[in-house]
Amino acid sequence: MSDRNIRIESVDRRAVEDQEVEIVERKGIGHPDSLCDGIAESVSRALSNLYLDRVGEVLHYNTDETQLAAGNASPAFGGGEVVEPIHVLIVGRATRQYEADDGTSYTLPVDSVALSAARDYLAETVPELDFGTDVVVDVRLGEGSGDLQTVFGEDGAAVPMANDTSFGVGHAPLTETERIVLEAEEYLNGPYADDHPELGPDVKIMGKREGDRIDLTVAAAMIDSYLADMAAYRDAVANVREAVTDLAESYTDRAVSVEVNTADDYDEGSIYLTTTGTSAEQGDDGSVGRGNRSNGLITPNRPMSMEATSGKNPVNHIGKIYNLLSTRIAETVVDEVDGIRDLRVRLLSQIGRPIDQPHVADAFVVTDDGVDLTDIESDIQTIVDRELAAVTDVTRDVIEGDLRTF
Repeated sequence: MSDRNIRIESVDRRAVEDQEVEIVERKGIGHPDSLCDGIAESVSRALSNLYLDRVGEVLHYNTDETQLAAGNASPAFGGGEVVEPIHVLIVGRATRQYEADDGTSYTLPVDSVALSAARDYLAETVPELDFGTDVVVDVRLGEGSGDLQTVFGEDGAAVPMANDTSFGVGHAPLTETERIVLEAEEYLNGPYADDHPELGPDVKIMGKREGDRIDLTVAAAMIDSYLADMAAYRDAVANVREAVTDLAESYTDRAVSVEVNTADDYDEGSIYLTTTGTSAEQGDDGSVGRGNRSNGLITPNRPMSMEATSGKNPVNHIGKIYNLLSTRIAETVVDEVDGIRDLRVRLLSQIGRPIDQPHVADAFVVTDDGVDLTDIESDIQTIVDRELAAVTDVTRDVIEGDLRTF
């Protein structure tokens, strides 16, 4: 066994699945906060690949301060218009000038790469938005702090040094409510939207479980150009309700209730109708890190890190790496070790310390009835140690787009 500071302990509490009240939320990919997360992470991956292609290594950068200022629109059945554009500001730090050990100097097109990545992401995620007209993107990426750049690339070490003293948190397995909320949004913004273009990507789902009853509240932005009148809108809302109900009931034997666009007032004509499919067109601002955690959910029944995961560099930024790694560790442990009802993993870094050597890695375990922690503690510790030793795999998987960050 390695000398990493790994702690395993039993938790004397009920698993989240067994608690009386559970709340779970997911902000869909078209929500303004999620758009900021997605743009920031798209720019992050583009910069990583730029640096790898040009100089052979990922240089210092962070794009995790991206902001969205909402626009103004006039939706109307059959098609409205955007009156004032949405503004996106890509904020952070990036290396523009680099001198290699052999004396070769590089000037790197950071701004143009960031703009291109943002444009491509928005075109894929919110296709009704006309880039440059309905949404305007600006880039303000300054140079990074000299001392942090040193920590970032210190001595070419195989394992990078932590950029900060911070922590990440992960948990597994997902509860039924967590799984339903996550899968429902992904289904609505996937196969369902393919067949129902009237549904915009700004879908938010709030799940509440009380005992054995699950209530789902769905906010679904509808796109005006695909709806002829109020009757068509009401049919669209009913279709979403039916689709989410069917999906939820396939995951649980608990009673399920689904409500969609509960703020609608048909008598007053006040409905969730949009021109582009996102509330960002009409007064709803956004910020990186204000929405989903790195596993795609907001879970107040569980400990969470307040660190934004999207946009941070994937080499040594603990706010990204340890949130992703703790989630990966939790999922791997639950997959490989029987007898775990609930697992929480925390990883704490110390600035300047190798990221495979956390200040502490602790796992809190709720076991199944009849299972003692001593029976599985060694297996858990082995997996935690193994995954920490492979921490740099997280960097590769993030750059290749194989890990979700929101």
